[in-house]
Amino acid sequence: MMSPRPISEDRGGSTHFRQTPLQIIHVIGNFMRIWSVYSMYRYLSQTGASVTLFIFCCLVPSSILFLLLQKPWKGRALSNQQVVPSVINGGITALYFILWGKGLKSCGPVRAILAEYSGAVLGVLSAVLYGRRGQVWKKVGGLIAMLASFYFLSQGWAMASLSPIYILVLDTEVQTERVLGMKDMAIPIFAGILSALRRVIARRVSLKNQLKRRLHALTLASATCFLFPVAMWDLIIGSSSSIVELPFSAWAFLSTTLFGVILIFYVDSIAEERLHMVFSSPRHLMVAGGCIIVMEIVYKMDFSLPGFVICSLILGFGIYEATSLERTRKDSLQKPDLSNGMLGDELQMSSLPT
Repeated sequence: MMSPRPISEDRGGSTHFRQTPLQIIHVIGNFMRIWSVYSMYRYLSQTGASVTLFIFCCLVPSSILFLLLQKPWKGRALSNQQVVPSVINGGITALYFILWGKGLKSCGPVRAILAEYSGAVLGVLSAVLYGRRGQVWKKVGGLIAMLASFYFLSQGWAMASLSPIYILVLDTEVQTERVLGMKDMAIPIFAGILSALRRVIARRVSLKNQLKRRLHALTLASATCFLFPVAMWDLIIGSSSSIVELPFSAWAFLSTTLFGVILIFYVDSIAEERLHMVFSSPRHLMVAGGCIIVMEIVYKMDFSLPGFVICSLILGFGIYEATSLERTRKDSLQKPDLSNGMLGDELQMSSLPT
Protein backbone atom coordinates (compact mmCIF):
# COMPACT_ATOMS: atom_id res chain seq x y z
CA MET A 1 0.00 0.00 0.00
CA MET A 2 1.44 3.35 -1.05
CA SER A 3 2.03 6.04 1.54
CA PRO A 4 0.33 9.41 0.99
CA ARG A 5 3.43 11.28 2.14
CA PRO A 6 5.12 11.46 -1.32
CA ILE A 7 1.94 12.95 -2.78
CA SER A 8 1.85 15.69 -0.17
CA GLU A 9 5.56 16.35 -0.69
CA ASP A 10 5.00 16.67 -4.46
CA ARG A 11 2.17 19.10 -3.87
CA GLY A 12 4.34 21.14 -1.54
CA GLY A 13 7.18 21.16 -4.06
CA SER A 14 4.89 22.22 -6.90
CA THR A 15 3.45 25.01 -4.74
CA HIS A 16 6.94 26.25 -3.93
CA PHE A 17 7.84 26.10 -7.63
CA ARG A 18 4.75 28.15 -8.56
CA GLN A 19 5.61 30.76 -5.94
CA THR A 20 9.19 31.23 -7.16
CA PRO A 21 8.28 33.63 -10.03
CA LEU A 22 6.11 35.63 -7.62
CA GLN A 23 9.00 35.87 -5.17
CA ILE A 24 11.26 37.12 -7.97
CA ILE A 25 8.64 39.73 -8.90
CA HIS A 26 8.45 40.78 -5.26
CA VAL A 27 12.22 41.22 -5.00
CA ILE A 28 12.45 43.16 -8.28
CA GLY A 29 9.51 45.38 -7.37
CA ASN A 30 10.97 46.26 -3.97
CA PHE A 31 14.36 46.91 -5.53
CA MET A 32 12.86 49.34 -8.04
CA ARG A 33 10.89 51.06 -5.29
CA ILE A 34 13.98 51.47 -3.10
CA TRP A 35 15.89 52.72 -6.13
CA SER A 36 13.22 55.41 -6.56
CA VAL A 37 13.63 56.33 -2.87
CA TYR A 38 17.36 56.94 -3.35
CA SER A 39 16.80 58.97 -6.50
CA MET A 40 14.18 61.03 -4.66
CA TYR A 41 16.55 61.57 -1.72
CA ARG A 42 19.38 62.71 -3.97
CA TYR A 43 17.09 65.13 -5.79
CA LEU A 44 15.65 66.63 -2.60
CA SER A 45 19.00 66.90 -0.83
CA GLN A 46 20.85 68.44 -3.77
CA THR A 47 18.18 70.90 -4.90
CA GLY A 48 16.41 71.74 -1.65
CA ALA A 49 13.03 71.34 -3.35
CA SER A 50 9.81 71.24 -1.37
CA VAL A 51 8.93 67.72 -0.24
CA THR A 52 5.19 68.35 -0.38
CA LEU A 53 5.34 69.85 -3.85
CA PHE A 54 7.48 66.98 -5.16
CA ILE A 55 5.15 64.32 -3.75
CA PHE A 56 2.10 66.15 -5.07
CA CYS A 57 3.60 66.27 -8.57
CA CYS A 58 4.17 62.51 -8.34
CA LEU A 59 0.72 61.70 -6.97
CA VAL A 60 -1.17 63.59 -9.70
CA PRO A 61 -0.14 61.28 -12.58
CA SER A 62 -0.25 58.26 -10.27
CA SER A 63 -3.85 58.89 -9.24
CA ILE A 64 -4.85 59.53 -12.87
CA LEU A 65 -3.28 56.23 -13.97
CA PHE A 66 -4.94 54.34 -11.11
CA LEU A 67 -8.34 55.81 -11.99
CA LEU A 68 -7.92 54.89 -15.65
CA LEU A 69 -6.74 51.36 -14.85
CA GLN A 70 -9.24 50.47 -12.11
CA LYS A 71 -12.23 52.64 -13.15
CA PRO A 72 -13.98 52.70 -9.75
CA TRP A 73 -17.07 54.29 -11.33
CA LYS A 74 -17.74 51.13 -13.38
CA GLY A 75 -19.06 47.80 -12.20
CA ARG A 76 -20.96 47.34 -8.98
CA ALA A 77 -21.71 50.65 -7.29
CA LEU A 78 -19.64 51.38 -4.18
CA SER A 79 -21.57 51.91 -0.96
CA ASN A 80 -21.10 54.78 1.46
CA GLN A 81 -19.59 52.34 3.96
CA GLN A 82 -16.80 51.82 1.43
CA VAL A 83 -16.41 55.30 -0.06
CA VAL A 84 -16.31 57.30 3.18
CA PRO A 85 -13.55 55.21 4.86
CA SER A 86 -11.59 55.28 1.60
CA VAL A 87 -11.75 59.08 1.47
CA ILE A 88 -10.70 59.28 5.13
CA ASN A 89 -7.92 56.85 4.29
CA GLY A 90 -6.86 59.30 1.58
CA GLY A 91 -6.30 61.96 4.22
CA ILE A 92 -4.20 59.51 6.26
CA THR A 93 -2.25 58.60 3.12
CA ALA A 94 -1.56 62.26 2.34
CA LEU A 95 -0.27 62.87 5.87
CA TYR A 96 1.86 59.73 5.59
CA PHE A 97 3.48 60.90 2.35
CA ILE A 98 4.27 64.34 3.81
CA LEU A 99 5.81 63.01 7.00
CA TRP A 100 7.70 60.22 5.26
CA GLY A 101 9.11 62.61 2.64
CA LYS A 102 10.28 65.03 5.33
CA GLY A 103 11.79 62.13 7.26
CA LEU A 104 13.58 60.95 4.14
CA LYS A 105 15.05 64.39 3.51
CA SER A 106 16.22 64.88 7.11
CA CYS A 107 17.16 61.34 8.18
CA GLY A 108 18.35 59.69 4.97
CA PRO A 109 17.06 56.69 3.02
CA VAL A 110 18.23 53.93 5.39
CA ARG A 111 16.46 55.37 8.42
CA ALA A 112 13.37 56.38 6.45
CA ILE A 113 12.93 52.94 4.85
CA LEU A 114 13.50 50.98 8.06
CA ALA A 115 11.25 53.34 10.02
CA GLU A 116 8.35 52.27 7.77
CA TYR A 117 8.35 48.95 9.64
CA SER A 118 7.37 50.77 12.84
CA GLY A 119 3.77 49.99 11.89
CA ALA A 120 4.25 46.67 13.65
CA VAL A 121 3.53 48.52 16.91
CA LEU A 122 -0.15 48.20 15.98
CA GLY A 123 0.30 44.51 16.74
CA VAL A 124 1.35 45.45 20.26
CA LEU A 125 -1.71 47.68 20.59
CA SER A 126 -4.02 44.89 19.43
CA ALA A 127 -2.42 42.51 21.94
CA VAL A 128 -2.94 45.00 24.77
CA LEU A 129 -6.59 45.45 23.84
CA TYR A 130 -7.57 41.95 22.75
CA GLY A 131 -4.72 39.53 23.51
CA ARG A 132 -3.81 37.31 26.42
CA ARG A 133 -1.48 38.48 29.16
CA GLY A 134 1.40 36.22 28.12
CA GLN A 135 1.07 37.37 24.55
CA VAL A 136 1.09 41.03 25.68
CA TRP A 137 4.48 40.70 27.35
CA LYS A 138 5.88 38.96 24.30
CA LYS A 139 4.74 41.78 22.06
CA VAL A 140 6.00 44.43 24.49
CA GLY A 141 9.40 42.77 24.29
CA GLY A 142 9.22 43.07 20.51
CA LEU A 143 8.35 46.74 20.87
CA ILE A 144 11.40 47.30 23.08
CA ALA A 145 13.61 45.60 20.49
CA MET A 146 12.19 47.81 17.74
CA LEU A 147 12.80 50.95 19.79
CA ALA A 148 16.37 49.82 20.47
CA SER A 149 16.94 49.33 16.74
CA PHE A 150 15.60 52.79 15.93
CA TYR A 151 17.78 54.29 18.67
CA PHE A 152 20.90 52.65 17.21
CA LEU A 153 19.92 53.93 13.77
CA SER A 154 19.48 57.45 15.13
CA GLN A 155 22.97 57.27 16.65
CA GLY A 156 24.47 56.41 13.27
CA TRP A 157 25.25 52.72 13.67
CA ALA A 158 24.48 52.14 9.99
CA MET A 159 26.98 54.83 8.92
CA ALA A 160 30.68 54.17 8.60
CA SER A 161 31.72 57.54 10.02
CA LEU A 162 29.63 57.14 13.19
CA SER A 163 29.28 53.40 13.76
CA PRO A 164 31.05 52.11 16.91
CA ILE A 165 31.84 48.87 15.08
CA TYR A 166 33.34 50.58 12.04
CA ILE A 167 35.30 48.07 9.99
CA LEU A 168 35.09 48.97 6.32
CA VAL A 169 37.47 51.55 4.82
CA LEU A 170 35.51 53.72 2.37
CA ASP A 171 36.44 56.36 -0.18
CA THR A 172 36.86 60.04 0.66
CA GLU A 173 33.88 60.84 -1.56
CA VAL A 174 31.50 59.24 0.91
CA GLN A 175 28.77 61.53 2.25
CA THR A 176 28.82 62.03 6.01
CA GLU A 177 25.61 62.53 7.98
CA ARG A 178 25.09 63.93 11.45
CA VAL A 179 23.96 62.07 14.53
CA LEU A 180 20.21 62.23 15.01
CA GLY A 181 18.15 61.89 18.15
CA MET A 182 14.97 59.95 18.70
CA LYS A 183 13.11 63.25 18.34
CA ASP A 184 14.25 63.47 14.69
CA MET A 185 13.48 59.79 14.13
CA ALA A 186 9.94 60.34 15.44
CA ILE A 187 8.85 61.80 12.09
CA PRO A 188 9.54 58.71 9.90
CA ILE A 189 8.46 56.41 12.73
CA PHE A 190 5.08 58.12 12.97
CA ALA A 191 4.85 57.98 9.17
CA GLY A 192 5.39 54.22 9.35
CA ILE A 193 2.56 53.88 11.86
CA LEU A 194 0.28 55.89 9.56
CA SER A 195 1.28 53.64 6.65
CA ALA A 196 0.26 50.58 8.66
CA LEU A 197 -3.00 52.26 9.67
CA ARG A 198 -3.95 53.00 6.06
CA ARG A 199 -3.29 49.36 5.15
CA VAL A 200 -5.52 48.20 8.00
CA ILE A 201 -8.35 50.48 6.86
CA ALA A 202 -7.99 49.38 3.24
CA ARG A 203 -8.00 45.71 4.25
CA ARG A 204 -11.06 46.03 6.45
CA VAL A 205 -13.10 48.00 3.90
CA SER A 206 -12.36 45.79 0.89
CA LEU A 207 -12.94 42.07 1.18
CA LYS A 208 -12.20 41.22 -2.47
CA ASN A 209 -9.01 41.88 -4.41
CA GLN A 210 -10.71 43.68 -7.29
CA LEU A 211 -12.66 45.84 -4.86
CA LYS A 212 -9.41 46.61 -3.03
CA ARG A 213 -7.84 47.98 -6.21
CA ARG A 214 -10.88 50.12 -7.03
CA LEU A 215 -10.95 51.59 -3.54
CA HIS A 216 -7.19 52.20 -3.63
CA ALA A 217 -7.66 54.31 -6.76
CA LEU A 218 -10.27 56.32 -4.88
CA THR A 219 -7.99 56.61 -1.84
CA LEU A 220 -5.04 57.85 -3.89
CA ALA A 221 -7.22 60.38 -5.71
CA SER A 222 -8.53 61.73 -2.39
CA ALA A 223 -4.96 61.88 -1.04
CA THR A 224 -3.99 64.01 -4.04
CA CYS A 225 -6.91 66.33 -3.33
CA PHE A 226 -5.88 66.63 0.32
CA LEU A 227 -2.31 67.44 -0.73
CA PHE A 228 -3.36 70.10 -3.25
CA PRO A 229 -3.87 73.04 -0.82
CA VAL A 230 -0.71 72.16 1.12
CA ALA A 231 1.34 72.01 -2.08
CA MET A 232 -0.10 75.29 -3.31
CA TRP A 233 0.71 76.89 0.04
CA ASP A 234 4.32 75.76 -0.27
CA LEU A 235 4.37 77.09 -3.80
CA ILE A 236 3.01 80.49 -2.72
CA ILE A 237 5.14 81.08 0.38
CA GLY A 238 8.30 79.76 -1.28
CA SER A 239 10.69 82.04 -3.12
CA SER A 240 9.59 82.24 -6.75
CA SER A 241 13.12 82.72 -7.99
CA SER A 242 14.43 79.64 -6.22
CA ILE A 243 11.55 77.57 -7.57
CA VAL A 244 12.29 78.59 -11.14
CA GLU A 245 15.96 77.81 -10.79
CA LEU A 246 15.39 74.29 -9.44
CA PRO A 247 16.60 71.70 -11.94
CA PHE A 248 14.10 69.12 -13.12
CA SER A 249 15.05 65.48 -12.65
CA ALA A 250 12.97 63.29 -14.94
CA TRP A 251 14.28 60.09 -13.37
CA ALA A 252 13.39 61.19 -9.82
CA PHE A 253 9.81 62.04 -10.81
CA LEU A 254 9.25 59.05 -13.11
CA SER A 255 10.80 56.48 -10.77
CA THR A 256 8.82 57.76 -7.78
CA THR A 257 5.60 57.79 -9.78
CA LEU A 258 5.98 54.44 -11.54
CA PHE A 259 7.91 52.41 -8.98
CA GLY A 260 7.36 54.19 -5.67
CA VAL A 261 3.57 54.58 -5.97
CA ILE A 262 2.09 52.44 -8.74
CA LEU A 263 4.25 49.32 -9.09
CA ILE A 264 4.82 48.80 -5.37
CA PHE A 265 1.06 48.67 -4.72
CA TYR A 266 0.58 45.74 -7.12
CA VAL A 267 3.75 44.02 -5.91
CA ASP A 268 2.70 44.25 -2.26
CA SER A 269 -0.80 43.07 -3.19
CA ILE A 270 0.65 39.99 -4.90
CA ALA A 271 2.92 39.32 -1.93
CA GLU A 272 0.00 39.59 0.50
CA GLU A 273 -2.53 37.60 -1.53
CA ARG A 274 -0.34 34.89 -3.09
CA LEU A 275 2.76 34.70 -0.87
CA HIS A 276 0.98 35.54 2.43
CA MET A 277 3.68 38.13 3.17
CA VAL A 278 2.50 41.32 4.84
CA PHE A 279 4.58 44.50 4.77
CA SER A 280 5.70 44.53 8.41
CA SER A 281 7.20 41.06 8.49
CA PRO A 282 10.77 39.76 8.86
CA ARG A 283 10.66 38.30 5.33
CA HIS A 284 9.74 41.64 3.82
CA LEU A 285 12.43 43.34 5.91
CA MET A 286 15.02 40.85 4.66
CA VAL A 287 14.20 41.67 1.03
CA ALA A 288 14.31 45.41 1.70
CA GLY A 289 17.58 45.07 3.61
CA GLY A 290 19.28 43.35 0.70
CA CYS A 291 18.10 46.06 -1.69
CA ILE A 292 19.32 48.78 0.70
CA ILE A 293 22.79 47.25 0.85
CA VAL A 294 23.05 47.25 -2.96
CA MET A 295 21.85 50.85 -3.29
CA GLU A 296 24.12 52.12 -0.49
CA ILE A 297 27.12 50.66 -2.29
CA VAL A 298 26.03 51.92 -5.72
CA TYR A 299 25.34 55.46 -4.49
CA LYS A 300 28.56 55.46 -2.37
CA MET A 301 26.77 56.49 0.79
CA ASP A 302 28.20 56.69 4.30
CA PHE A 303 27.41 53.06 5.06
CA SER A 304 28.54 50.54 7.67
CA LEU A 305 27.49 47.02 6.74
CA PRO A 306 28.04 45.44 10.20
CA GLY A 307 26.11 48.20 11.94
CA PHE A 308 23.26 47.98 9.42
CA VAL A 309 23.06 44.20 9.81
CA ILE A 310 22.90 44.49 13.61
CA CYS A 311 20.16 47.12 13.47
CA SER A 312 18.21 45.06 10.92
CA LEU A 313 18.48 41.87 12.97
CA ILE A 314 17.24 43.63 16.11
CA LEU A 315 14.41 45.23 14.14
CA GLY A 316 13.49 41.92 12.52
CA PHE A 317 13.39 40.20 15.92
CA GLY A 318 11.18 42.98 17.27
CA ILE A 319 8.81 42.73 14.30
CA TYR A 320 8.65 38.94 14.68
CA GLU A 321 7.72 39.20 18.34
CA ALA A 322 5.32 42.10 17.86
CA THR A 323 3.38 40.42 15.03
CA SER A 324 3.63 36.78 16.12
CA LEU A 325 0.57 34.60 16.54
CA GLU A 326 -0.06 31.78 18.96
CA ARG A 327 -0.08 28.38 17.27
CA THR A 328 -3.53 27.54 18.54
CA ARG A 329 -4.87 30.81 17.21
CA LYS A 330 -3.32 30.14 13.81
CA ASP A 331 -4.98 26.74 13.61
CA SER A 332 -8.36 28.21 14.50
CA LEU A 333 -7.98 30.84 11.78
CA GLN A 334 -7.04 28.32 9.08
CA LYS A 335 -10.42 26.56 9.43
CA PRO A 336 -12.93 29.25 10.32
CA ASP A 337 -16.55 28.40 10.97
CA LEU A 338 -18.97 29.85 8.42
CA SER A 339 -21.23 31.15 11.16
CA ASN A 340 -18.27 32.93 12.74
CA GLY A 341 -16.58 34.17 9.56
CA MET A 342 -16.63 37.86 10.43
CA LEU A 343 -15.13 37.18 13.85
CA GLY A 344 -12.33 35.11 12.33
CA ASP A 345 -11.56 37.88 9.85
CA GLU A 346 -11.49 40.45 12.68
CA LEU A 347 -9.07 38.33 14.70
CA GLN A 348 -6.81 37.88 11.71
CA MET A 349 -6.75 41.59 10.93
CA SER A 350 -5.89 42.50 14.50
CA SER A 351 -3.08 39.96 14.51
CA LEU A 352 -1.59 41.07 11.20
CA PRO A 353 -1.95 44.84 11.38
CA THR A 354 0.23 45.82 8.45
